Amino acid sequence: MALHLSASSLIFLVSFFLLLSNGFSSSSSRRSIHHRRHLHNHNYKDALAKSILFFEGQRSGKLPPKQRMTWRSNSGLSDGSALNVDLVGGYYDAGDNMKFGFPMAFTTTMLSWSLIEFGGLMKSELPNAKDAVRWATDFLLKATSHPDTIYVQVGDPNMDHACWERPEDMDTPRSVFKVDKNNPGSDIAGETAAALAAASIVFRKRDPSYSNILLHRAITVFAFADKYRGPYSAGLAPEVCPFYCSYSGYQDELLWGAAWLHKATNNPTYLNYIKANGQILGADEFDNMFSWDNKHVGARILLSKEFLIKKVKSLGEYKEHADSFICSVLPGASSSQYTPGGLLFKLGESNMQYVTDLISRLRNFYGKRSI
Repeated sequence: MALHLSASSLIFLVSFFLLLSNGFSSSSSRRSIHHRRHLHNHNYKDALAKSILFFEGQRSGKLPPKQRMTWRSNSGLSDGSALNVDLVGGYYDAGDNMKFGFPMAFTTTMLSWSLIEFGGLMKSELPNAKDAVRWATDFLLKATSHPDTIYVQVGDPNMDHACWERPEDMDTPRSVFKVDKNNPGSDIAGETAAALAAASIVFRKRDPSYSNILLHRAITVFAFADKYRGPYSAGLAPEVCPFYCSYSGYQDELLWGAAWLHKATNNPTYLNYIKANGQILGADEFDNMFSWDNKHVGARILLSKEFLIKKVKSLGEYKEHADSFICSVLPGASSSQYTPGGLLFKLGESNMQYVTDLISRLRNFYGKRSI
């Protein structure tokens, strides 16, 4: 399972709780005051710091001098050589030595969204969080450096999972897999475009040159995703399934990628794309989960903010769908169970990588406007 997905989700969740603890406004209701007092019993600041630190333990490649987890050292320095490309860097997945591009890209999008919404609350952890995003985007730039091609995976998952060893000592094959116009992967390409676009917003003020590189690459990667359509697991099933098989298809990633590009560029091209293709891409479908595989809920929240804040009336339907969904998961709903710290418990296995994505996005969006 993708432990780094849980960490990126937790960063967003604890950032939200820090905001809630500080209070949204002087008009807070009695219920929200009581809830904030309850949240003070939990050390979300410490959880935030540990969640960000976790990413340093997952780093692959040549580690920087300011690496805080000093027991880690360089690894995977020849990654990509099997296809004569440089794929050094990025993050390992969970407790193994695989680099799966699909969940890594989603993690990058989630981390970036966390900084966009809550970066001001992270204080001393903000530089570390930005470093975590950049470690990922530097790799994604390498993985998308060739036109109409994305290098989506490094390592043989079956052989890797059969041998649990430190990345510094690994001796399993570092096979490289890719998607291109002959073997498309609109899902992983759409997610990669979303990650690069979201990260471009993170670095817009701090490093505008790097931000422009990310945004330009996001635009070209999305064009590839849309032009050559198909799920990446169709051509790479033995390599990516059942690990990160694209079960939900690629339509949600195209909608998600277009939504992020609309936010990052404010170019009417992407809003027009969403208007013209939203229904085809599943805008009206009912989804009960937001995850590395299914992004419909996330896209609806992102577009709902455009409807409410920028008064883009054509996006009203996305808010309606988001309203319906949040009502099904809020405390009090028949299918909702929460821990004392406020975590939705929805699945018996790998609960963290799903519900923290899900409920934090919705609480962030609606909470700021209702409390």
